[in-house]
Amino acid sequence: MTALVSLDKVSMAYGRGATATRAIEEVTLDIAHGEFIAVVGPSGCGKSSLMKLISGLHPPLSGTLTLEGKPITSPIKAVGMAFQNSNLLPWRNIVDNVLLPLEIVQPHRSRMRSERAQYRDKAVKLLESVGLKGFTDRFPWELSGGMQQRSSICRALIHEPEILMLDEPFGALDAFTREELWCTLRDIQAARKVTVMLVTHDLREAVFLADTVYVMSNRPGRVIRRCSVNLPRPRDLEVTYTPEFQDIVHELRAAIGGRH
Repeated sequence: MTALVSLDKVSMAYGRGATATRAIEEVTLDIAHGEFIAVVGPSGCGKSSLMKLISGLHPPLSGTLTLEGKPITSPIKAVGMAFQNSNLLPWRNIVDNVLLPLEIVQPHRSRMRSERAQYRDKAVKLLESVGLKGFTDRFPWELSGGMQQRSSICRALIHEPEILMLDEPFGALDAFTREELWCTLRDIQAARKVTVMLVTHDLREAVFLADTVYVMSNRPGRVIRRCSVNLPRPRDLEVTYTPEFQDIVHELRAAIGGRH
């Protein structure tokens, strides 16, 4: 089976010539359809740069980068993205924030005026599926940080992307809210079978959510460890206290601490 995304010895740099900063060095990895991968490593190791590459927002310096076997040469529409800051527009209510990608991405953009009621219904149902029933007409400043992040993930999913890319989405939240949202994301991925790439500093988060965890070195980022998480699904938070879970977390921590 052809991988959804494939990188073969891909390098990436910011800038040109002698002053260029090499961010990623000969990274090789495959992401299968429906797979949940997490990327961990020290600050500045190229985790977010890897996300820019795969989404087509930055060209590779060398190597081969493909989506379903075809070279990625420009930003791809099949991606939904969410970040540490929810970046919700304060003058729009939550449902209108979620609808924003449909006003930009074709073919939805062309249909938006004539089919807005159907799209709105879809957004409301998506928000309700993540526990936001009754809050769809509120404004971002009326919601907690966790609710804002749920809304942000819904916005990233509304156009049914093939890949959901999450860059430290829960990093600014308290521990209890963060773990709540792990479970939300677990359920979304299981229900929709969407392919997910998560960038995180939280090793427990990576192990709880992912099928495969990649460890990157200090800049320029190289993949120094690929770790399969063979914990049965569905996972609940109790699994985080088991020796099997802790062993994987310790393995990842040792890989990050021992390589530069």
